[in-house]
Amino acid sequence: MKPIKVLVVDDSAFMRKLIVNFLEEDPYLEVVGIARNGKDAIEKTKQLNPDVITMDIEMPIMNGLEALAILMNEFPKPVIMLSSTTKSGAENTIIAMQSGAIDFIAKPSGTISLDLEKIKIQLINKVKNAGQVNMTNVKRALITNRDNVPEKIKPILKDNWKNAQRKKIICIGSSTGGPKALQEVLTVLPKSIKAPILIVQHMPAGFTKSLANRLDALSEITVKEAEDGEYIKDGVAYIAPGNHHLVLKQVGNELAISLNHSPPIKGHRPSVDMMFESLSHFSEYDKIAVILTGMGADGSKGLIELKTKGNVKAIAESENSCIVFGMPKSAISTNLVDEITDLNHVAKTIMKCMG
Repeated sequence: MKPIKVLVVDDSAFMRKLIVNFLEEDPYLEVVGIARNGKDAIEKTKQLNPDVITMDIEMPIMNGLEALAILMNEFPKPVIMLSSTTKSGAENTIIAMQSGAIDFIAKPSGTISLDLEKIKIQLINKVKNAGQVNMTNVKRALITNRDNVPEKIKPILKDNWKNAQRKKIICIGSSTGGPKALQEVLTVLPKSIKAPILIVQHMPAGFTKSLANRLDALSEITVKEAEDGEYIKDGVAYIAPGNHHLVLKQVGNELAISLNHSPPIKGHRPSVDMMFESLSHFSEYDKIAVILTGMGADGSKGLIELKTKGNVKAIAESENSCIVFGMPKSAISTNLVDEITDLNHVAKTIMKCMG
């Protein structure tokens, strides 16, 4: 395997040294340069042509968001943002993800994290994963409807299921590249959609609320971070909070969200598999299960449970549009996916399944 060339960008000499030391512990990673701010990062990218860039957000002269915008326009590279978990840090991270950043890592204790060792393995793995990202699809996604809400999709009057009058639940799983993909799907769903939407996006605590708030501002439907005990409603998308599994429970004649801290599944909390498996117990509901871009195989096992126990339409994002084709590829390999489609057709396919 050819080493992945990495450029480390941070205004703190201490943080740069820690990050470089961590990355150089892995024989498949090669740090080819460092940069002190966004302007320096752009120049170093021109000179060194790295495969992956780690980018701090808060820097003098030119911050990480400003540098990211220029890089995505002129020298598109997989960028991993390093962010604080403050409210403003989380909001800036979501903006970065929707502006082309591939992934992010939350600094454990602020801008200067003396305990950065806690995220060393996570940092190494995310940089290695970023080396597999399809930047052509990242660039394509950025060209279409940056912050503009696309034209709303009207329901297609077509009965695709045996009983179009049955109650339905839409469930979506995503990971690497997910925030941008979710924006493209949710912003075109009509407010009148007759189903609640449950979402697991792999993301740590402190960031999912900012993601939900931003998507809510751009969407006709309501988008919110899920709360323990709340009843699910049609036309509302519920995003599992970071570090919480999301499952459903029956309360009288209604379904309510239950959040828990049971152990991660295959390293993920929240887990798409757990959400799907939870939904499989409610046979009176039809389900539309959607697997979007992401590393790994989360969602495939849960999809098997869904298909085994109920009436389910499964949709997977195509390799043609995926930032990372891991999760959709794994779902497709189960031979239980009904529709494989490019990201810009996912919402339309959901509405087709709604009938």
